[in-house]
Amino acid sequence: MAKKIRIDWFLFAIAASLALFGVIMVYSASAMIALKESDNQFAYVNKQLVFTVIGLIVMYLTSKIHYRWYQKTWFVWGLFILTAVLLTATFGFNPINGARRWVRFAGFSFQPSELAKVSLPIMLAWYFVKREQYVGDFGKGVVPLLAIFGTFVALILAEKDLGTVIVLSAVFVIVYFAAGARWIHIGSVVLCLIALGGVMLLIQPYRMARLMAFLNPAANADGAGYQVTQGLLAIGSGGIIGEGFAKGQQKLFYLPYPYSDFIFAVVGEELGLFGTLAVVIAFGLLLWRGTRAALMAPDRFGMLLGMGIITGLITQALFNISVVVSIVPAKGIPLPFISYGGSSIVITLFAIGILLNLSQYAGFVEFEKSEREPKRKTKLARARMRTA
Repeated sequence: MAKKIRIDWFLFAIAASLALFGVIMVYSASAMIALKESDNQFAYVNKQLVFTVIGLIVMYLTSKIHYRWYQKTWFVWGLFILTAVLLTATFGFNPINGARRWVRFAGFSFQPSELAKVSLPIMLAWYFVKREQYVGDFGKGVVPLLAIFGTFVALILAEKDLGTVIVLSAVFVIVYFAAGARWIHIGSVVLCLIALGGVMLLIQPYRMARLMAFLNPAANADGAGYQVTQGLLAIGSGGIIGEGFAKGQQKLFYLPYPYSDFIFAVVGEELGLFGTLAVVIAFGLLLWRGTRAALMAPDRFGMLLGMGIITGLITQALFNISVVVSIVPAKGIPLPFISYGGSSIVITLFAIGILLNLSQYAGFVEFEKSEREPKRKTKLARARMRTA
């Protein structure tokens, strides 16, 4: 069995720092909006602080659970079914801004698509370990898994959440590649996903409008390009050192959802280039430590699980930042650790907890056979002594 070593405290510190930084930025980005909505400027940040503390506790506790526990068949399928049921349950609630992404109960809301970002890597890692001999066989190895993956994709697309589908697609492709897939099979999957994205653009007019606005934001500054234009104004206003914490202007009812999807724009306006670079570097360090934990895992399941988790986190971060700086068309997706949202912060820190546990076994492998061998030799020696 793998030896347990010290937890990766560097990874822990990066995740905790990003989460606490998120609380600070949520306050700055939401204070005036909260004051207008409820006469309480701390309405949003209080919730974010509570869920961040819960998430940090969950991260610590999860770091104590052996990652191989998630390899149990009953757990893998149970988590998959739970996620699918919750995704389906969202259609029983009224839409918010035209999308059905939340399950609401007793004043609380939960976004099941966040859970899918963890349950999919677990399912992929389990599947490619169980059917390792069929990884190179597209029909026997991947087609059955595409049906499972397609369940998540279909439900999330029905919620009108293309951003999460893009993140899950990146997880699928990277884990499939890490499992040892053939290039022609990877290419086929990627082409199918691109085709799916094209179809979703064509059948939803508002998505096509966002694409046109992305190509020429200035021409659509009052319409579909409004979010992108205001985000760029915020980033540009910050300059090198920023306007100063809580002194940003774009969040004052100009920038839509400054505390969630466009919180990176608030960071840019108030903390400037230095602040945005610090966030990007932090995610770069997270990628390094997460990938290190995955590649040094003592077994195939741990490696694939780690790769899936870190791919999801970094893809989501890159996608959010790219939207704000107008590298890709606008799409609502939170910035991990930093954007407002209880489901997002708790599930993200839960995922980091899995990586932290995985890091404790990185690079140290001993097979059970070698541990049992001395016991067998001892029993044999005792038997010979009694015979003599």
